[in-house]
Amino acid sequence: MIRVLLADDQRLIRAGFRALLDSEDDIEVVAEAGNGGEAIELCRALHPDVALLDVRMPLLDGIQATRRIGADPDLTGVRVVILTNYALDEYVFAALRAGAAGFLVKDTEPMELLRSIRVAAAGEALLSPLVTRRLIEEYVSTPPRLVAVKGMERLTTREREVLQLVATGLSNEEIAAHLVISNATVKTHVSRVMTKLAARDRAQLVVFAYESGLVVPGGR
Repeated sequence: MIRVLLADDQRLIRAGFRALLDSEDDIEVVAEAGNGGEAIELCRALHPDVALLDVRMPLLDGIQATRRIGADPDLTGVRVVILTNYALDEYVFAALRAGAAGFLVKDTEPMELLRSIRVAAAGEALLSPLVTRRLIEEYVSTPPRLVAVKGMERLTTREREVLQLVATGLSNEEIAAHLVISNATVKTHVSRVMTKLAARDRAQLVVFAYESGLVVPGGR
């Protein structure tokens, strides 16, 4: 059973999401929150598998809440997915940097929402949908400056190549096909890259790849 926390300051939106999620046999909404502060407290109390956080909430917004959840060692198992009204919300890339597993627009098709929750619960980042790739391209096209990402110098040539492909939104299966290696080998490389860069998940790997200049918008 995938345990989900809903956090949105609009009750009607929470009710709609809850009705959809509770209709599934493998998903259960364990709590609702009206702001980021409540969401953090409920995460600490209930340890949900996935926390759906609205990017704009009173008292503490979704990005601040994501950052605090990601910094809490007791909440490493909580996967944060940011909810936004717009595909190119100005805060979404900041949310990925803060440690979110990905994001969803609120008008996402019901089946895509359910699939995304299952993907997040399984430990994957929500980087496959076209809208996500478009957003990343938009927000890293003019980064304020390149930064030195700790651990990048420790990556092998193959690990850097795998990281570049992860940053373009490819799945492990797609990377395996591209490099003509096994899926298990790709998983091993991704795991080692995450360890060396101290990345929480694949979403942060994408951020690190762009911020370090390993990947540039529109190319590899």
